[in-house]
Amino acid sequence: MNADEMNRAITRIAHEILEKNKGTQDLALVGIRTRGVVLANRLRDKIAEIEKTTLDMGILDITLYRDDLATGKDTPVLQDTDIPFPIDGKKVVLCDDVLFTGRTIRAAIDALVDFGRPAQVQLAVLIDRGHRELPFRPDYVGKNIPTSKEMRVKVQMTEEDQKDQVIVIQPEEKTS
Repeated sequence: MNADEMNRAITRIAHEILEKNKGTQDLALVGIRTRGVVLANRLRDKIAEIEKTTLDMGILDITLYRDDLATGKDTPVLQDTDIPFPIDGKKVVLCDDVLFTGRTIRAAIDALVDFGRPAQVQLAVLIDRGHRELPFRPDYVGKNIPTSKEMRVKVQMTEEDQKDQVIVIQPEEKTS
């Protein structure tokens, strides 16, 4: 995806969120660090353009909720979680850049319910690449990109990477 395609996908997702939820009543966005936060910000801006109202938005760090911490491969880097509004009774749209196995979403839901009991949790992702290990399905998808498990999908967003694009990285061939 290039910058224009990303913008169109985000605009479409914003409209779909508004349509499914019949407006913005009790609606909030929560971005999963790092690029999920960028996606949530962009969705909030698009929805503000359309509806002339600003949604509550939060930032979620799922580091301590990951199921691979025990492997000890990586040293976790904790960042702030900031959900400055009560989520009880809200329709919360979790936002992330790429949906792959579903493990990040499981961790995000675990983290989210530590802040309260939302009326509903919906999922918006820019890219769905398949290969789910857990039974999660996004409510809103920018683009489905079929991949092999060995491929990588790299989302770059101007706010973090100085450009907007999505690229698929092929696995390097091993030589013997």
